[in-house]
Amino acid sequence: MNQLLGGAAAPGEPAWSPAADMRETDDACVLEADLPGIKRDDIGIEMSERKLRLTGEYKEREREGVLRRSTRRTGRFEYQALLPADVRSEEVSATLHDGVLTVTVPKTQATRPRHIQITES
Repeated sequence: MNQLLGGAAAPGEPAWSPAADMRETDDACVLEADLPGIKRDDIGIEMSERKLRLTGEYKEREREGVLRRSTRRTGRFEYQALLPADVRSEEVSATLHDGVLTVTVPKTQATRPRHIQITES
């Protein structure tokens, strides 16, 4: 889960990734990425085997007047992660709420932990 793959940028563009957390539950791997101000249609999610890839673009805002200083990122971003377990890629779901993209990737039954109850002897 902690292994991240390096992002690739188009020629001439710096590579950058949004801030993100990945956690693993008994049933799924969950990625939460900070994407404030980005529209759902400007985000791409791809899944192949165990590799999850987010892509998108922060578009430059139209403004009046002269921009004196800006610390906001613009342009294309990419985030890739290698998931830690066998997953059901056909059942991936994603939501975007308050600038946080949450991608849930369910695990296969075989990789879910089995809880064993201890009985008295």
